[in-house]
Amino acid sequence: MSQGSTTTSRPQFLPQPCETDGVDNLQVNVGGVNLPWKPILQCHADFPPEIFEIAVSQLLHHPEYNSTLILRSEILSDSATDFPVGLPSLAGFRAVRNITRRLLPRRPGRDVGMEQHCTMYAPDVGDDDRPVVLVLTPIVESDGSLPYYHPAVHHLAFRYIPAEVPLIRIEADPFPSTPTGLDSRLYRTCLALLDTVHRYGWGSLTNYKKRVQHDCIIGREAYQDLYLVMRKRHKHLINEWQEVTDPLKHVFEDIGIATFLILLWKDSYGARELEAPDDVNGENLDGMPWRQWPRPPGGFLDLGCGNGLLTHILTAEGYDGHGIDVRARTSWSHYPEATRARLHVESLDPTSLKRQAQEHPYLRQGVFMIANHADELTPWTPVLATLFDASGYLSIPCCAWAFDEKYERSRVADYPVPDDSFVDGLNLGGDGSNASSYSRYRIWLASLSLYCGWKVECENLRIPSTRNWAIVGRSRIQMESGDETEESPSRSNIEEIMLKVQERGVFKTRTPEGKAKDH
Repeated sequence: MSQGSTTTSRPQFLPQPCETDGVDNLQVNVGGVNLPWKPILQCHADFPPEIFEIAVSQLLHHPEYNSTLILRSEILSDSATDFPVGLPSLAGFRAVRNITRRLLPRRPGRDVGMEQHCTMYAPDVGDDDRPVVLVLTPIVESDGSLPYYHPAVHHLAFRYIPAEVPLIRIEADPFPSTPTGLDSRLYRTCLALLDTVHRYGWGSLTNYKKRVQHDCIIGREAYQDLYLVMRKRHKHLINEWQEVTDPLKHVFEDIGIATFLILLWKDSYGARELEAPDDVNGENLDGMPWRQWPRPPGGFLDLGCGNGLLTHILTAEGYDGHGIDVRARTSWSHYPEATRARLHVESLDPTSLKRQAQEHPYLRQGVFMIANHADELTPWTPVLATLFDASGYLSIPCCAWAFDEKYERSRVADYPVPDDSFVDGLNLGGDGSNASSYSRYRIWLASLSLYCGWKVECENLRIPSTRNWAIVGRSRIQMESGDETEESPSRSNIEEIMLKVQERGVFKTRTPEGKAKDH
C-alpha cells in the first residue's frame, strides 16, 4: 500500500522472514566493532515514518495488551537529553529519547516486576529527530534473571525501514542459549508484538478510536492495585462455591464490582481534594486503609442480590448494607453470621412504596443502591433513588425490562435529553450506530436517570462479563434558581411514572420463595 492511500479496513498483516531481502541488519558498536543483531521477522509498514513513534508509544504504555501476565506499566522517567549509561550504541543511529518504565506483574506472588529502558533512535544523517528505531533493554543485575513474561534477550529492537514498500522489522540481541526459530517462544512473542505495532500504526493513520473507553470514573491504576488486594483476600471463595454456576466468573466479577464501589464511594463521600482515588497508589493497602475510607451515609442496598456474594464481600470489608432477593440461595447459609444477617428474602413492589423513607427498613435516606443484573428492578433503580433521597446508585443492566413489561424499543419512548452529545457520552461501544436493542435500552435507562434528576456517568467495568456497562448516579441535578427549598421537577416526574404504572395495573411482583423470617 502506498503511504498516501487509505482504506476503510486495516491491510492484512503478513509477517515474513528477514533473511534474503537485502536490508542490512541492525548493528551495535561494541569496542569499536559493529556487531549485528539477529533479525527475527518483518512486515509491510502500511503507514508513514512519522506514525512510528505514535505506534510504539502505545506499545510502551500498554504492555498488558500483549501479555496476560503483565498488569500495566508505570513510566518512571522520560527524557530527550538525559540518557543512561550502557544504552546500546547503534551504527547509523543516535538516541533521541529514553523512557524508563516499570513492568508490574498481574500475579505479584508468582512473578516479579522489573524495570526497562525504552530508547528511541533517529538516523545519524540530518537533523530530523523523528525516531525510526525503538530498543527495549531490561534492567537486571549482572547475576539476576528475567521474569517469565520477558523474552530471554539483552535487547529487543523495532525498526521502521523506509523503502518503496516500507517495512517494520523486529531484531534481537538474544541470550546465547535462546532459540530463535519459527517454533521458538521468542519468535511467537515477536510475532504478537509486530502484529500489535502494525495495528497501532494503521489505527493512528486512520484516526482509529477505541469502541469502548474504560476507567472514565475510577483511574486504572487505583482500581488494579486495590483489585489485586481484594482478589487475594477473597479468592478462597472459589473453592467454597455452593452454587451450580461458574465460580471463576462470579467470584472475580463480584470482586471487581466491589473494588469499583469501594473506590467510587471513597471519591464520592469524602473531601475530594484529600481523598482522591489515585491516592491508593501511595497507600499501604496491606493495612486495609479502606476501613477508614468514606462510604455511603445510609449504607448500601443490593437489589436482587442473588447468591449474595457482592453483599458478603462488602460486608466482610467493613461496609454497612443489605441484600434482598425473592428467594434465598444455597450460598446464603454458608456465609458467616455477619453476612447472613444482611441477606433478606423480599419481593419489592416499587408501586406500593411511599415517599417516607421510614416505611422501609433498607430504603432509607442516604442509601446507595446497587442493581447488578436486577432485571425488573433495573428501571426502578433511579426512580427509587430519587424517591428515597438516596446518595447514589450503580446499575449494571442485563435483561431489558421497562417498568411493568419487557422493554420493546418500538413501544417505549426515550425520555427527553439535552442534545445528541448526551448519547455520545454514554460510552456504549459498538460501531457507533446505537442500532442494537441493548444499545437502545441503555439509552432509555440513561434518559430515565436524567429524567429522575441524576447526573449520568457511565463506565465499562473491568469485570469478566459481556454485560459490563454500568450507569452511575451519584450527584443530583441542581435547580437553576439555586433555591434548595424549591421542589425539583424530578419529584413530579417520578410521581408521574409511578401513577402511570399503577393505572395500567399490570405490574406484578415476584412471589417470595422460602421463609423470609429465616433470613
